[in-house]
Amino acid sequence: MHDALLLLPDFLLILCGFAVCRFTPLNRSVWDGAERLVYTVLFPALLFTSILRHPLSPVSMLPLAGSSVAVVLCGIVLAFALRLGPGVDARLHASGAQTAFRFNSYVALALSERIAGAQGLAWMALIVSLCVPLCNIAAVWPLARHGGHGFLAQLLRNPLILATGAGLLCNLLGIRLPDMAMATLSRIGSAALPIGLMAVGAGLQFGALREGPGLAGALMVIRHALLPLLAIGMVLGLDMPPAQQAVVVAFAAMPTASSAYVLAVRMGGHGGYVAGLVTVSTLIGMLGLPLSLMALSALRGF
Repeated sequence: MHDALLLLPDFLLILCGFAVCRFTPLNRSVWDGAERLVYTVLFPALLFTSILRHPLSPVSMLPLAGSSVAVVLCGIVLAFALRLGPGVDARLHASGAQTAFRFNSYVALALSERIAGAQGLAWMALIVSLCVPLCNIAAVWPLARHGGHGFLAQLLRNPLILATGAGLLCNLLGIRLPDMAMATLSRIGSAALPIGLMAVGAGLQFGALREGPGLAGALMVIRHALLPLLAIGMVLGLDMPPAQQAVVVAFAAMPTASSAYVLAVRMGGHGGYVAGLVTVSTLIGMLGLPLSLMALSALRGF
């Protein structure tokens, strides 16, 4: 499929979720339950089985893992640095900083499979396993500081962290589940992508971005311009295999995580502001992600 069309099936599911939530009896209350189901059951099952299914060699995966972690760390540093800017509202920054470095795992896993098949899905599962805990810690930290909440207990109960950590540990130790257990978990996990993508659409809304337009613009520049450019430079400099290059660049150009809104609301942040950032990031990603992949392809030819 052409790069420009890679995201089309996924964003059609997002649009379906938007329409179903707003124009049918399956309203917000239904999707709140669906999001909790995906977050606590379906998505952890997908992450665990995706990581466990393909044996990982830490040495051969080092460039892939290192470049993806470097992208996230760079995003965290840049997002936190915005707090030092003049006139930046502390609550808006604590709530919205996460949107500059968090990524939509549903879209990432769906797209990676289209880019490089089952191997691409395994690569992205590894990236997710490393970066989800890092992103969660960095997202919770400013909200906890601003709102006076503790965050260690929340991180230790996070189902995504538990599932990815368990999958990575079992993979590296060579532990394999019985075929029946793997088949059951795989079927549970297969529901995560379509329901998760539709839940993203159901949560789309334009929020109070006019309360901090400058901050919002800077966060989106980090998420959709600086991080993809950094990834392109790294994968070309490391001379990674073309399929791995595409997976890393796609990861760097992802829309931000839709769950950022839930986290901000739960920890007393500005939910409306984050909802607007998530919506804008999703819309930008529809164009920015395929453009990043096309830029990588063009630069690879030189």
